[in-house]
Amino acid sequence: MLRVIYEAVEDLRPGKIAEISEQRGGTRVRIARWASVEEYARALNEEMSAFLDRSAWFQIWRDEIVSRSGGTCSLSVIFTIRDLAPGDYVLIWESKGLVDIQIERTASAEQFVRAVNPAIEKFLDGAQWFQLWQGEIVDMASPDDPRQGGSVAGIRRGPLVHETP
Repeated sequence: MLRVIYEAVEDLRPGKIAEISEQRGGTRVRIARWASVEEYARALNEEMSAFLDRSAWFQIWRDEIVSRSGGTCSLSVIFTIRDLAPGDYVLIWESKGLVDIQIERTASAEQFVRAVNPAIEKFLDGAQWFQLWQGEIVDMASPDDPRQGGSVAGIRRGPLVHETP
């Protein structure tokens, strides 16, 4: 299963407004709880660009696999500040090679996190994304940990030639 989890935190390294880390099946995005929308959107754009340069996430767009490097376009995720409908704090817009996470201009970091987490979960549930993690393709159908329950594959074998059924 793929997950992207956003958190508003107090304990980022000095001088950081956002940090992104990756593990099998997911990404953790931490932003400074105290940051203004302009500050955290700018930091998220910088961090996400660097993250996509070093990670291996892919978009499936109409039977074409889009990545950060190679192909007909380069994969990008951007954060833009917008005037959204009243009560909305996040809107995710996707096209080939681009995910635009639109943020309401009045959204505090905590409001953004509360809104973006369920939106990202629904977005990834569309099964158009996968991660290449240490040689393994991880998508929404992948078990959280193949070593702890769940089966990645099974084999059912019929009788061998010298065995009777």
